[in-house]
Amino acid sequence: MGLIEWLSLLTLHDNSKLTKQDNRFVYKQDDHPVFGDQLMNLPLNVAPQAAALASPVVELRQYTLKTGKRDTLIDVFDGKLIEGQEEAGMTIIGQFRDLDRPDMFVWLRGFDSMDTRREALAAFYDGPVWVAHRDAANATMIDSDDVLLLKPAWPGAGFDLSGTQRVAVATGEKPIPNKPLVGIVVIQIHHLRPGAETGFASRFAAEAAPMMKAPGVHLLAAFITEHAENSFPRLPVRARENVFLSVTRFDSTETHARHEVALAAAPAWQAYWQAAQPDLTKPTETLRLSPTSRSLVGR
Repeated sequence: MGLIEWLSLLTLHDNSKLTKQDNRFVYKQDDHPVFGDQLMNLPLNVAPQAAALASPVVELRQYTLKTGKRDTLIDVFDGKLIEGQEEAGMTIIGQFRDLDRPDMFVWLRGFDSMDTRREALAAFYDGPVWVAHRDAANATMIDSDDVLLLKPAWPGAGFDLSGTQRVAVATGEKPIPNKPLVGIVVIQIHHLRPGAETGFASRFAAEAAPMMKAPGVHLLAAFITEHAENSFPRLPVRARENVFLSVTRFDSTETHARHEVALAAAPAWQAYWQAAQPDLTKPTETLRLSPTSRSLVGR
């Protein structure tokens, strides 16, 4: 079940929580684990608010890499750096190849709070895993400072990671030329005038999200800028940004293309975006992303 289906289910049971068990995320109610399809049978006042529990603070990180070095970084990242970060207290949500920019690596990680972010990042970047592999990772990069600090756009708008399980390490993963992609993730970043995020998010949830519902289309999450002071200044963020972004999974690139054409032709969609224009300050950024084999999101 995607985010669209849960937009109206925003009340979380006081004794429910998301935790990790057997290397997968498990939703718990009254301290009893709820797995897979059981989640769909929770009472209607229990929404799977993974963002509120696992990652109320999220970073969207876009790295510009040296030509031809993306697969090298993915080998290091997926093979050496995921578990070390999660042991330090963060969640590695998704890692992606950008389909339109061959030298871009895009990834998402989450934290329980801004204080937890500071502690987790200090533990990892001063710890043995990063020290052992930082030279190999940094050797692939031109720029790693394109970072948006985010929070869920409304209660329940974060990623539902319940039941997800990361696959075992596979070294030397390479994309196969001309092989059809099984699922892509599309992130759209809307740049807004200051103070417009909350109203824009409310209108998106009420008007745009229902229009996006279609076979093979799954709205996974929505975020706005987290304006709290950067709790780990050693890693810069784009502090002056005001954004709303949506994260959507499509069953294929063809599904995404057909969906875009259908929406563009819909009068209600046109009217929605025409009304939104006063809040927008620059063109929307669209990232078409292919998840790596160890990404929790998009597989």
